[in-house]
Amino acid sequence: MPAFKTLDDIGTIKGKRVLIRVDLNVPMADGKVTDATRIERVAPTIKELSAKGAKVILLAHFGRPKGAADPAFSLEPIAGATAEVLGKTVAFAADCIGDKAAKAVEALSDGDILLLENTRFHKGEEKNEPDFVKQLAANGDLYVNDAFSAAHRAHASTEGLAHLLPAFAGRTMQAELQALEKGLGSPTRPVVAIVGGAKVSSKIDLLMNLVKKVDALVIGGGMANTFLAARGTDIGKSLCEHDLAATAKQIMIEAAQSGCAIILPSDGVVAREFKAGAANETVPIEAVPADAMILDVGPKTVETVNQWIDRAATLVWNGPLGAFEIEPFDRATVAAARHAAKRSKEGTLVSVAGGGDTVAALNHAGAADDFTYVSTAGGAFLEWMEGKDLPGVDVLKG
Repeated sequence: MPAFKTLDDIGTIKGKRVLIRVDLNVPMADGKVTDATRIERVAPTIKELSAKGAKVILLAHFGRPKGAADPAFSLEPIAGATAEVLGKTVAFAADCIGDKAAKAVEALSDGDILLLENTRFHKGEEKNEPDFVKQLAANGDLYVNDAFSAAHRAHASTEGLAHLLPAFAGRTMQAELQALEKGLGSPTRPVVAIVGGAKVSSKIDLLMNLVKKVDALVIGGGMANTFLAARGTDIGKSLCEHDLAATAKQIMIEAAQSGCAIILPSDGVVAREFKAGAANETVPIEAVPADAMILDVGPKTVETVNQWIDRAATLVWNGPLGAFEIEPFDRATVAAARHAAKRSKEGTLVSVAGGGDTVAALNHAGAADDFTYVSTAGGAFLEWMEGKDLPGVDVLKG
């Protein structure tokens, strides 16, 4: 990966106006933030710059307001939540450009923190319009991007600003890029990837990219059923994209050509209904009853997955092995996640995981804290795994 500039490359920053692009797209209920994880992730960058005497100006989006001001998508309530996390006052401006923003920036003293209103209240944000970028840049001397989760979009606040102001990666962005480099960029081999989730259709590019880069690919979740069916295994009433049989076969051919082992379930936990505590049994994968569906991989498969984790020096994980939201169909995901976490904690495995369901599954297993790196970036993490360029990252390269 080409070098990118970090906060260490800035030099003297006291008195400078620093525009930091952060991800404050947090879940809300009744006007209150219900999960402050994303605020906590960007806190180190904000605190560091504030402590060094910078005038810290936060840029963020919230929801999809469609290019017009909408009180339902205002960032104002999030200013209070951000202040709580930082233990420091966070001022708020009712616009991100124009007089309201300029006056709020003008009022800042060294070390102060200001949150500007939702950048998506302007159509120029998502269109990356040069005039809007200029108006954003007018409020800053430097630009720091600490929102990897928005780095797959070439928007004004994620990509455009880096062309007008000296640009640097914040600490969260830096940690993410370094972790991803260890995961797939220049990893220590052997590399094993675990990919689960419901559908192959949403992860075709991902699978095609991974089979060329990893030594073994474990496929679980509903996705595995599509591969099993393509191979001629009868999977009963299990979730399956039968129309993607040819795609699944092509991925298996590409894997064989690249020397990547594909690991599919050898046994499965089946049930007649999809609900918590449903009557279930474990069967060999070739013996799935016609009226049952596979809702988790079985213990023999978990044993195989754990053996591959033991062989690996690097593990990349995206998606659960079964329907982990419902007991007892969470067992395989929990067992494999805890095994990977144990090896990571011992220092014998570099484990990088990401994607919405993945974070939830690892938290459910109590394993997330011991993984080397867990990305909360969702779409950007997936696009990185697919081998795609991320505009918000490319523009930071030195």
